[in-house]
Amino acid sequence: MLCKYNLINKFPETFTGRCMKHFAFIAAMLLISNTAIASDAMPDQQKVQQIMQQQIKLMKPELQKKVKALSPKTKKSLMKILAQHSRYSETATLRQVMTEVLSDYQSVLSGIMTDNAEQTADSALRLANHRIPVGGLLPYMGMENISDDRLAILEGFNDSVEGNAKKLASAARAGDMATAASLLGPISNGCVACHAVFRSQPGASNLLR
Repeated sequence: MLCKYNLINKFPETFTGRCMKHFAFIAAMLLISNTAIASDAMPDQQKVQQIMQQQIKLMKPELQKKVKALSPKTKKSLMKILAQHSRYSETATLRQVMTEVLSDYQSVLSGIMTDNAEQTADSALRLANHRIPVGGLLPYMGMENISDDRLAILEGFNDSVEGNAKKLASAARAGDMATAASLLGPISNGCVACHAVFRSQPGASNLLR
């Protein structure tokens, strides 16, 4: 009986220990999995650098010279913007890309008006991940805007438009259509502000080879 009692008495400790090891193993696997997912989600800086170099090769020499003269801080900011996109066009101009953005914005509005959360979220994410036009963004902004001072505000416009579009998508997915609707204004304000600064050369660029 004493031996049996000791076995029963030890069982909870043994069982608990096994559970703790089991849970620790699961936690470790989850940590590794989450780390891998986070790593996959991080932008590939080397790939972004390659994309930027390819864009520079398409530019005319006078634009190449100005782009190469930009400060490391500005170049880093431009790379940060590029890293948020996965669609790069070999033919579309910035005007065509902006037409797509307008269509996506209108689809977001339609989704909100009809209480269609899926349409709203999908359209907002397409807007946030709009195509990058052939040659990148810089050839369409005019030579007068290719400077550290002028390009310093580009990241803020990007956050205003694309950052809020991502927030809008998250709100729609959570079923919070009121919050989604409230973000339409900041997105459109960001678009208008950006156009006021950089839309001096709409359509095809004469700064590409």
